[in-house]
Amino acid sequence: MLVGILSDTHGQIAPVRQALATFEASGAQAIFHCGDLGGMAVLAELASSGKRLFFVWGNMDDPQSCWSEDFRSAHITLPTGPYVVELDGRRILLAHGHEPELGRLAADPTLDYVLTGHSHRRHDRRVGRTRHVNPGALHRVAIRSVATLDLAADDLRFHELP
Repeated sequence: MLVGILSDTHGQIAPVRQALATFEASGAQAIFHCGDLGGMAVLAELASSGKRLFFVWGNMDDPQSCWSEDFRSAHITLPTGPYVVELDGRRILLAHGHEPELGRLAADPTLDYVLTGHSHRRHDRRVGRTRHVNPGALHRVAIRSVATLDLAADDLRFHELP
């Protein structure tokens, strides 16, 4: 299964649409947003893709109670913090990167991937058997980037957006 990974959109719809076009062209079947969405409009855009959507709140997100009805009507499950997704036989920890418990959670030896954002700097590194990925950011960066990850082949690709 191929998944699309993005982070730190900070409410910027145009680059989110570019990211979705990249994911569609690549054949991504699910989307992971690593936090700092920047509002309901970003979630609505991501949800409109029709792909499975996983996301977490970032340190700049403010999931106000007034969003609750919007989420319920869009059938979006609200995250309460970092969480593990089991997908295509892989265990994936999704977090923003600022959470105090991240180090402890990421040390779980059963994880295949840890997906984070927060730093606005893309990276790909291994810690033991676990691959840690940050796709970069779509806001406040010189080069906007997202990533695709083929879970079966463990093939990660970064995509720069105009």
